[in-house]
Amino acid sequence: MSEEKSDKKSNAPSAAGKVEISRRRLLGSSSVIAASAVTSAAPPRTAASQTPSVLPPPQPPFQGKIGRTVKDSTPDFPKSIEAPAGAPNVLLILTDDVGFGATSTFGGPIQTPNFQRLADSGLRYNMYHTTALCSPTRAALITGRNHHSVASGVITEFATGFPGYNSLVPPSAGSVGAVLRENGFNTSWFGKMHNVPDWMSSQAGPFDLWPNGLGFEYFYGFLGGDSDQWHPALFENTKPIEPYFGNPNYILDVDLADNAIAWMRMQHAL
Repeated sequence: MSEEKSDKKSNAPSAAGKVEISRRRLLGSSSVIAASAVTSAAPPRTAASQTPSVLPPPQPPFQGKIGRTVKDSTPDFPKSIEAPAGAPNVLLILTDDVGFGATSTFGGPIQTPNFQRLADSGLRYNMYHTTALCSPTRAALITGRNHHSVASGVITEFATGFPGYNSLVPPSAGSVGAVLRENGFNTSWFGKMHNVPDWMSSQAGPFDLWPNGLGFEYFYGFLGGDSDQWHPALFENTKPIEPYFGNPNYILDVDLADNAIAWMRMQHAL
């Protein structure tokens, strides 16, 4: 598996932050989006005065005035947390079953020019730890913790009732989506989500460990270890959908890319 992060520190937009983004640039290769978890957070247009040091941030004190009548009173609406001015978009890409050094971006033989453009606009980490399994690596990536610390010592289907292996990510392990959302970003997840416990993956829920419950406001993808490229078992948030009906040319990676692009454009349009 490999991981790339575009996190530009200057005020210039990164490759992931441009509104005019093409399907080809986002896709990279057909296997990346189809078997990846992508977190894309688009900052609001206005800036916050300060980044909160405690999450979730405490309710601000009322700064208005309450008099005997409305005329004698001064309202004070609480201000929402917003991303700071010039905050970058954040794009995380996790590709299953790919070695760290497989892509040309990290010196490998597989040419990935789109990954290269993202990396050139952001940061590259060269000491990324993998667990040799998709669910544990994904859990470690989105929480920043050892996979055993977030109950993901093995893929969800093989979960056992022992500490570190029961697949129940504790609420205390905040995800990157939750942290970004609490700092004023809009968050989303596109593609594979193989971290929902088996007994929580139906329409009966609970949905605490689905992407929406982990801090990602929008989810478009599939649960489980794999899915059909032409007839995937897709969900939009927690609702099962079948976008391939009536579309003989449907293919999953194009659908994921189109939805990711549309979502990012919507954040900039409102």
